[in-house]
Amino acid sequence: VFWPASDPCPFVSLQAAAGILCYIGAYVFITYDDYDHFFEDVYTLIPAVVIIAVGTLLFIIGVIGCCATIRESSCGLATFAAILLLVFVTECVVVVLGYIYRAKVEDEVNHSIQKVYNEYSGPNTDAPSRAIDYVQRQLHCCGIHNYSDWRNTRWFKESKNNSVPVSCCQPNINNCTGTLTRPADLYQEGCEALVVKKLKEIMMYVIWAALTFASIQMLGMLCACVVLCRRSHDPAYELLVTTNSYA
Repeated sequence: VFWPASDPCPFVSLQAAAGILCYIGAYVFITYDDYDHFFEDVYTLIPAVVIIAVGTLLFIIGVIGCCATIRESSCGLATFAAILLLVFVTECVVVVLGYIYRAKVEDEVNHSIQKVYNEYSGPNTDAPSRAIDYVQRQLHCCGIHNYSDWRNTRWFKESKNNSVPVSCCQPNINNCTGTLTRPADLYQEGCEALVVKKLKEIMMYVIWAALTFASIQMLGMLCACVVLCRRSHDPAYELLVTTNSYA
């Protein structure tokens, strides 16, 4: 299991892995940005930050490897294995942090969502209000536990029209105004549970990505160690590799 000196495939693979990791990290950032008003702990994004950093590191290693391919030497293999070990440990940290912050998502949302709904001031008026309308349309939900929660909000009491935001209206209902006199027109499920579910799903993407690439890098380290052992204990293998290098 060895690559020729002129073959940049291992480093191209690193670049591919780097691209996938950075894409996943960016996806988490973009998606969390839509829900950032529902949690206050910015440290929840640490796993995404780390996974982007790992992806950037792998990309740099891949570029360097493609430009100046590591020769078939014990030093090169040892360096390659050490880098993979560093990345492997980092990805294990990402998995642990992912599970920790995934467990905290529900408490964060429960703590923040009531405050966000109380700050609602109407469609397209400010960021929290737009966030609520976006979530209700995207997740097909209304209110915290159900549409009746809107009765307790400041916006509902001040508007005095016995209506909820039109973002609560089901898309297949024509001329829906959000009035509570026609509750069948509204989404029946509350947003709190769906927001928690969505954020946990996003965190699981990070966890599974880190686990997958950590497993692949473990195999890479094992292959490198096997070759190192064969080179150090088998003179014939050393001669064969040296001959192939000059061929």
